[in-house]
Amino acid sequence: MSLSTNKNATANRLNYCDCRESSSGYPTIPATCIPSTVAPYPKPGKQSYLSIPGAVPLSEMTIGNLVDRSASRFPDSPAIVVSTPTEVRKSYQEFKKEIDHLAAGLLKIGLQKGDRIGIWGPNSYEWYLTFLAVMKCGLILVHINPAYQTRELVYCLNKVGIKCMVIAEPFKSSNYYEMMLKTCPEIETADPGKISTKTAPNLTTLITIPSVQKKGAFTLEEILRAGSTPESLSTLEDVEKGIQFDDVCNIQFTSGTTGNPKGVMLTHHGLVNNAYFMSRRFGYNEQDKLCLPAPLFHCFPCCAAGLAAIHAGAALVLPSRGFSPSDALKAIAKEKCTAVYGTPTMHIDIINASGFEKYDMSSLKIAVTGGAICLEELIRQMKEKYTIERVVSCYGLTETSPVFFQTLVGDSDKLLSETVGYPHEHVEVKIVDTDGKVVEIGQPGEMCVRGYVVMRGYWEDPEKTAEAIDSSRWFHTGDVAVMNEGGYGRIVGRLKDMIIRGGENIYPREIEDFLHTHPDIQEAQIFSVPDFRMGEEVCAWLKLRKNTKVTGEDLKLFCKGKIAHYKIPRYIRLVNEFPKTTSGKIQKFKMRDEMMKELNIKKRDT
Repeated sequence: MSLSTNKNATANRLNYCDCRESSSGYPTIPATCIPSTVAPYPKPGKQSYLSIPGAVPLSEMTIGNLVDRSASRFPDSPAIVVSTPTEVRKSYQEFKKEIDHLAAGLLKIGLQKGDRIGIWGPNSYEWYLTFLAVMKCGLILVHINPAYQTRELVYCLNKVGIKCMVIAEPFKSSNYYEMMLKTCPEIETADPGKISTKTAPNLTTLITIPSVQKKGAFTLEEILRAGSTPESLSTLEDVEKGIQFDDVCNIQFTSGTTGNPKGVMLTHHGLVNNAYFMSRRFGYNEQDKLCLPAPLFHCFPCCAAGLAAIHAGAALVLPSRGFSPSDALKAIAKEKCTAVYGTPTMHIDIINASGFEKYDMSSLKIAVTGGAICLEELIRQMKEKYTIERVVSCYGLTETSPVFFQTLVGDSDKLLSETVGYPHEHVEVKIVDTDGKVVEIGQPGEMCVRGYVVMRGYWEDPEKTAEAIDSSRWFHTGDVAVMNEGGYGRIVGRLKDMIIRGGENIYPREIEDFLHTHPDIQEAQIFSVPDFRMGEEVCAWLKLRKNTKVTGEDLKLFCKGKIAHYKIPRYIRLVNEFPKTTSGKIQKFKMRDEMMKELNIKKRDT
């Protein structure tokens, strides 16, 4: 397939360099195959609406097909490198073999197409292996935040009916097996694969990543052995034939400012194609090595790095289990990584890490960021210290598979810091007012997107799904945005008060509900204040019951071990009253303004 880069090409078509079509229907991605900034990109008219055509058609591949295709095309190329705690290196051919064995083993122990299987732990070779094996055998992987505690785990188990849990060895203060026992004590007396517990009625199976045998659990090693027989692999082949590209394969938890977290249903179609168009815009090929210090349980790192790497035949490099600036630097220097990923907060910590100067960054070509605002000064520092010319910013949500805006080659630092880039191929975007009407260029409104990227819906929650996806299949993001004359988007606020702290989405209502379980708290209000390193920090205003002497530090200790560490408020203020409107509505913006004055934080221009 030859795709023109003629400068005179019509304005309603995206143009790329020459691409060679593969037998799968997707073109290969040469090193120079990056969207040309010279070619005329479609621009909006007077209204904030764009429909972006695709120079390459959408693929019908599943994630399993993608793994097989790359193992065939790049058998000896490195697929995965894990630096710590034990070094792991696998070629695409070797990696596919283990993926097949684990996928076949999961079927062998009785799991069936459509069953939900949770994974709980930090980055590791086994986490990534499980992710791909689950997709290959038709199960649905449920990502569980490794910082979650038992209260949050129980909700996840029951919300989506998890049948099997894969858990990591202890990490930091989290002992996943002990928390499973605390949640479901019946595990300790059960045979592996035959768990019956009142706390989580659907749960039957527990698999531990460590090879040390635990009561009531299989080890991952046992599952791999069970799947290595010709009979098991033959069963896997039969099951794979029945997997459709538009099947749901992934559930990730997100939330809103009201209610509990929702299970976002993502499909092979959304993830495979989104990863391809990201990889294409990044310009990756089989020579690239992508350093990923960000957590895989989030949709963006898993898709924008993991699946994007597989498309191009590139290697994914996991430098550490949890985020470690020094480990990231060691991995970049040792493996000669060409790309590094992270939220703006992570990049700040990496480039300011002690001893940064002793690490060789000369192999880097690109830094990828997303999840929070990236200031122009930070972009300049990243380019200078990483010795790169390109920083790429991406925007999207878990519900959009996840990216539908991404910056382009040649974008200025100012454009990178002030916008989220240009829309992806094969999507429509529009910005609407409160009546649902498209606003004029330069006017703020709610960002909406339609196309293959949009989730199937929220798991068993038709009401919330209908609130998010309208009858015309437009997904309403809840973000307030502005579109400029070139079609670039700028996020200026949020319809709801979600907090983004270091790339983690935090929902005030969830923390408020938890704080209300404290006997001395009468009322809690959670909001954000700006922070240079984290983007935003969590702030709590609390009204205590009469005759109580609890302090802010007491309340932080109350939170520890009960909710994820990043949800614990950094700033706590005890108050007698909250600012309210005449009708009694809480005015969080006044609380935020008062705290910013108290903390000497300047307002951002928006």
